[in-house]
Amino acid sequence: MELVALPAFADNYIWMLHDGRQALVVDPGDATPVEHALQSQGLELTGILVTHHHGDHVGGLEALRRQLQGPVWAPAGEAIPGDCIGVREGDQLHWAGVRFDVLDVPGHTAGHIAYFARGHRPAPLLFCGDTLFSAGCGRLFEGTAEQMHASLTKLAALPDDTLVCCAHEYTLSNLRFAQAVEPANADVTAHLAHCQALRERSEPTLPSTLALERRINPFLRVDQPGVRRSVPPEVGTDPVSVFAALRRWKNEFR
Repeated sequence: MELVALPAFADNYIWMLHDGRQALVVDPGDATPVEHALQSQGLELTGILVTHHHGDHVGGLEALRRQLQGPVWAPAGEAIPGDCIGVREGDQLHWAGVRFDVLDVPGHTAGHIAYFARGHRPAPLLFCGDTLFSAGCGRLFEGTAEQMHASLTKLAALPDDTLVCCAHEYTLSNLRFAQAVEPANADVTAHLAHCQALRERSEPTLPSTLALERRINPFLRVDQPGVRRSVPPEVGTDPVSVFAALRRWKNEFR
């Protein structure tokens, strides 16, 4: 299996998994990059995964359904355009010999889900949409801080070598925020330099790994003294309160 990040819009990635014959794509907000990849590589589209209902994740579904030879799997708790197989935590789905476990990860949206696959590659795969970003997390549009903290805790418990396939190229801005939160974090500084070099070559900073994210992502590190010291003292040390304070800070960070 080959994993490919297809750039879309200003900063989206549509993830494609293919075996040289058939392909699966994740959150196709725009059909055009997918159609170009399918045509150029002679692939048949046989599956689509959707993590949540936002337009930059579902906008290409209608066009792609005209050539799709397989199902669209999508969150059971959200309104997704067209015919879909609704899935939620505890469900498993199979595509081209790959098993995906569905995880409920509300916070960014109320019914957001993620897909986790292990065993078919050297490393497991996590398609997490807009819940977890490299060095960051999604905004709380429909869910609560408590929900998002629980969702991130669930994802952070997956194996260290899990490849984190986020839906946006937000890594540089997230790392600058992580530096503001933990100025002494050498892992953040080193990874920022690495990612700046990647972007200068127009290469993606993704996928990340969960082992790396636990070292650089302040939203996964709310129990760390350095992160707790970065928020006002009145916030206290409760992890959800620290997370909420960080998320409010990030909303205004420039």
